[in-house]
Amino acid sequence: MTPAYKLDRIDIKILAVLQRNGRITNVELADEVSLSPSPCLMRVKKLQQAGYITGYSAQIDLARLGPTLTVFTEFTLKNHRQIDFARFQEALGNIDNCVECHLVSGGYDYLVKFVTAGIDEYQLIVEGLIDRDLGIDKFFSFVVLKTPFSKQHIPLSRLFDDQA
Repeated sequence: MTPAYKLDRIDIKILAVLQRNGRITNVELADEVSLSPSPCLMRVKKLQQAGYITGYSAQIDLARLGPTLTVFTEFTLKNHRQIDFARFQEALGNIDNCVECHLVSGGYDYLVKFVTAGIDEYQLIVEGLIDRDLGIDKFFSFVVLKTPFSKQHIPLSRLFDDQA
């Protein structure tokens, strides 16, 4: 399987099941996608080798660990050269508290998600970004008051089954 490999419906099913439960046994996975265990395991290994599966992780209930603050921040850069975007993205990539970074269209350039221990830590992060002279023109912060739900999986079958 190469990166240009066109996934079939079984591959999509395998990916969908694994993103919901990365700890599922191969036997259970095979049963869920209607394969025998050996071909199922071979497909999973090929999906990993081709880069479709990039890793496995645990989902942590942060609230049980202690208080945190989630902030979405819109950033607009002064200049829109490739080098300006690259510098800004590299700086954000080196901040552990930056958990998502999206280059977007519309009235600003980036939508960034930070998770911090509190507002003081968030303020230090943003001040540090500004002090580094990364070309930030303006930024707006949106503090999350409550997260009614957060889905960790993407509806792969709805998005890609018709292409398989």
